[in-house]
Amino acid sequence: MAELLSVDEALRAVLGRVQPLPPERVRLEAAVGRVLAEPARALVDLPPFPSSAMDGFAVRAADTPGRLPVVARIPAGRPASRPLRPGEAMAIATGGVVPDGADTVVPIERVDVSGEEIDVPEAAGPGGNVRPRGGDVAAGDVVVEPGTRLGSAQIGALAAAGVGQVDCALGPRVAVLTTGTELRRPGEPLAPGEIYESNGAMLRALLAGAGAVVEVLDSVEDDGAAHRAAIERGLEHDVLVTSGGVSVGPHDLVRRIEAELGVEEVFWGVSVKPGKPLAFGVRGRTLVFGLPGNPVSSLVSSVLFVLPALRALQGERDPEPRYDRGVLARAVVPDPRRDELVRARLTRDGGLEPLSGQESHMIVRTAGANALVYVPTGSEELPTGSAVRFLRL
Repeated sequence: MAELLSVDEALRAVLGRVQPLPPERVRLEAAVGRVLAEPARALVDLPPFPSSAMDGFAVRAADTPGRLPVVARIPAGRPASRPLRPGEAMAIATGGVVPDGADTVVPIERVDVSGEEIDVPEAAGPGGNVRPRGGDVAAGDVVVEPGTRLGSAQIGALAAAGVGQVDCALGPRVAVLTTGTELRRPGEPLAPGEIYESNGAMLRALLAGAGAVVEVLDSVEDDGAAHRAAIERGLEHDVLVTSGGVSVGPHDLVRRIEAELGVEEVFWGVSVKPGKPLAFGVRGRTLVFGLPGNPVSSLVSSVLFVLPALRALQGERDPEPRYDRGVLARAVVPDPRRDELVRARLTRDGGLEPLSGQESHMIVRTAGANALVYVPTGSEELPTGSAVRFLRL
């Protein structure tokens, strides 16, 4: 194997080959989870009129304190039929249109109501409890910047600003191909030497969560013709992710057949544990990832490299892995040769508890993890309480 790339070097090589996908117009209600490709601008001032922040009474500040007749009632959505005159009050609901002539709203709990009159015992300042027109955003202003993945808060803001459609990057079309004669579908009986295929379902769930449109191809046996047909189909997608068959054994066919099909291999091998024999290449605009077959290796490689590539394809402003900071709840011994992603459980008090069983085939142990702790290569133990970076699972 050639000299291994560091994690950062490999990530730069991947992101340097990404060509963002074109945008499409999407109805707002269908845009959740999509990445905005163009600035989304408000169609109206928000609020579109001066509105009351309280249930209370619209008055002129100059008329307070004092006793005032209530000449109208303003519900939300129904403006007053005329302006407020000096010496008058109008009852108003939260969100109601503050009438012309009024410059403040006195909350209902700060007045004494007597029939159709109110007594305001204290002076009210101008602008009190009044939301000014355009106080949140003005028509034409940017509500959400491009490169933002739209969540509930962004969808709500766009809807309030009158935006009914947005331009979003296309969701990357991803083909997932698992390889190996030993693989069987979950639920089928196993013959001696066979195992259940888990990487396809795992990768579908992981990649779909990043906005990809995932097609899991049928697993293929260690046969050249079967590999070629499946890889050719996978190369029709924006991204091809294979699992297994990327090492140097006689049955590791993926890299050789991809090269025959015109895939340019950018690198093979990363200095990380698990996930060392990762391959990455391109054919035209298609990104090609060859993941190791061990399930945890596939998971870690995807989190470190495939997910950032998917985010970059969609134009996210910060596609790189999102590390948080925490402290070890138990000591960890670094690997002396490679950086390591250690499966851990994030405790309620913010500590990171490494799990037992860190071998790359132990996917069931991973079900109890909600974090991957980044442990740089080293020769000295990281004691309990050490500050570390981690990725959430």
